[in-house]
Amino acid sequence: RNANKPGARWASSGREKPKMVVGTQLFFTILFFCLQDQAEQFFRSGHTNNWAVLVCTSRFWFNYRHVANTLSVYRSVKRLGIPDSHIVLMLADDMACNSRNPRPLNVYGDDVEVDYRSYEVTVENFLRVLTGRIPSSTPRSKRLLSEDRSNILIYMTGHGGNGFLKFQDSEEITNVELADAFEQMWQKRRYNELLFIIDTCQGASMYERFYSPNIIALASSQVGEDSLSHQPDLGIGVHLMDRYTFYVLEFLEEIHPASQTNMNDLFQVCPKSLCVSTPGHRTDLFQRDPKNVLITDFFGSVRKVEITTETLPLDQNLGLPETRPPKDEVATEPLKYAQQLPVAQIIHQKPKQKDWHPPGGFILGLWALIIMVFFKTYGIKHMKHIF
Repeated sequence: RNANKPGARWASSGREKPKMVVGTQLFFTILFFCLQDQAEQFFRSGHTNNWAVLVCTSRFWFNYRHVANTLSVYRSVKRLGIPDSHIVLMLADDMACNSRNPRPLNVYGDDVEVDYRSYEVTVENFLRVLTGRIPSSTPRSKRLLSEDRSNILIYMTGHGGNGFLKFQDSEEITNVELADAFEQMWQKRRYNELLFIIDTCQGASMYERFYSPNIIALASSQVGEDSLSHQPDLGIGVHLMDRYTFYVLEFLEEIHPASQTNMNDLFQVCPKSLCVSTPGHRTDLFQRDPKNVLITDFFGSVRKVEITTETLPLDQNLGLPETRPPKDEVATEPLKYAQQLPVAQIIHQKPKQKDWHPPGGFILGLWALIIMVFFKTYGIKHMKHIF
């Protein structure tokens, strides 16, 4: 009967309320820590190594600035710590050997390693480098040996148009082919995050078809705009660099390996008042906020470090057991030089005179040959004159 009274119902609900409050607090506490862990994973890059693929697609002296663009980015990434073993440099022309160069053989410098040069710079080779579909005989320096923990910088410069980039005025790569190559890289777990930069006319059209995750794309101009050069040089008669790459290089000169500058700062390096064209960028495929992405996540080097809880002794032998031969083994004398050579080498060596003796069969055969020649020449009737 008391359960039907209003007071009894309130008393009953009051006894259950503390249990509900404790359960709710526990639930939200667990949820908070889970979200915090996910947020930390989200804001961290998670990569362990950096790679760079730098491509100049233009030939001939009047495209001098495109080679200079690529080499300037090459110099910057090397200065920030990416070694040559993690850089694939593709230059379609050799300006150092051009007869119009006032300082021949002194353009690149002594520390520039060009992996693909001249007519090796093709659409096919570029796509093979990205996707890893290259012949087994290809040397290591021409391979992009990245994996799912690699951040990759891809820089391209040359002459292009709406949806394509020309390679040496003989072929072109389209934005669809480039997007499909990046998708193959993602499916084959060849990158963790990818930064794509292109300096060409109507460069923004090259990233319109991208659909793979974790890609940031930048271009020097929008669709319908030309990408302009920066400054001419009267000594060589051509422009030295393009405007967009010039201001990117100026920005990178202020970066050091411990810099906290983020990608949003890179987006602002070349406003329209400086570039004349309108630079563009695309970040909708990228999972992190660009303001949390450091410039050195792509332009710098990250050394792979494995953390271990094991302790190692620091004595002279490093705690390694001393290796001694078993007691049953008999100590052998050291071998001579000739005894250490393979059998094939010993056979082809010229024998020493004092160690060489003609075999017995050889002497018997020689005497038999002499007797046969004698009998054939003189016959048996002349034997009496000899003996």
